[in-house]
Amino acid sequence: MATELPIVEQLAYCTVRVSCQLPDKSTSVGTGFFMSFVPEEATGRSIPAIVTNRHVVQGAENGTFLLTRATNDGAPDVGTFETFTLANFEKLWIGHPDPDVDLCIMPLGPLVNAAHSKGTRFFYKSFIEETIASPTLFSELSALEEITMIGYPVGIWDAKNNMPIFRKGVTATHPYVDYQGRKEFVVDIACFPGSSGSPVLLCNLGGYTDRHGNTHLGSTRIHLLGVLYAGPQYTAEGEIRVMPIPTGLKPVPVMLIPTNLGYVIKAEKLKDFEPLLRKLVGER
Repeated sequence: MATELPIVEQLAYCTVRVSCQLPDKSTSVGTGFFMSFVPEEATGRSIPAIVTNRHVVQGAENGTFLLTRATNDGAPDVGTFETFTLANFEKLWIGHPDPDVDLCIMPLGPLVNAAHSKGTRFFYKSFIEETIASPTLFSELSALEEITMIGYPVGIWDAKNNMPIFRKGVTATHPYVDYQGRKEFVVDIACFPGSSGSPVLLCNLGGYTDRHGNTHLGSTRIHLLGVLYAGPQYTAEGEIRVMPIPTGLKPVPVMLIPTNLGYVIKAEKLKDFEPLLRKLVGER
């Protein structure tokens, strides 16, 4: 029987590198992560899906991602993975019901079930509803919290082992307050092309200090706070623009300089997909 991985090592298997081929044959890269939705609590049935930003897959003709295989005892078979290349990639995704929310999901069940029928199993870790930071937890956070972001900045990853890059930063606005009146907050972290769709986590291991100054030694808090999607950048001429985190890895004619600030959609917006998934389940 496989030994359960430490929690941080499990987080290394919660994301997926999403590579898209665009109509002009160029390639863009973004980050997706695994989420298990339960649209009908009475049945207890869950629907695994990949979550990313809508702009990551916009216009994509083909898309490619890799899933790490599992050993016979359920552990990750590090360095062994399956490559999936899917046509009509953009059409496989379900957009958030609010067009102004830059999120989309792709149900993963058909691919996983088809692989299982052939004897292939995968190792990945999905966020579940209990890991989504609740409004109550947000209200208990201080204005300055350490955060962790997992993804593929500038497309960088451990290609040999199919593993992402971890980055650390802090909240730049109070996460409880809706930045500019939207279900968002700002983080101070390097946000390079490829980071779009990265999960942003509260990841306190072995202790933390709450907003009232109380220290909780030996306590661990790991919650999904939100999804990175955009950030303010300025041009070489000094003009400030708010733009989606780029996905393309090719030169652009205007020099855009990152400010190392990122805009994060609060994770509670992921729950808005559940009615859409209930409808999808009902149609089957």
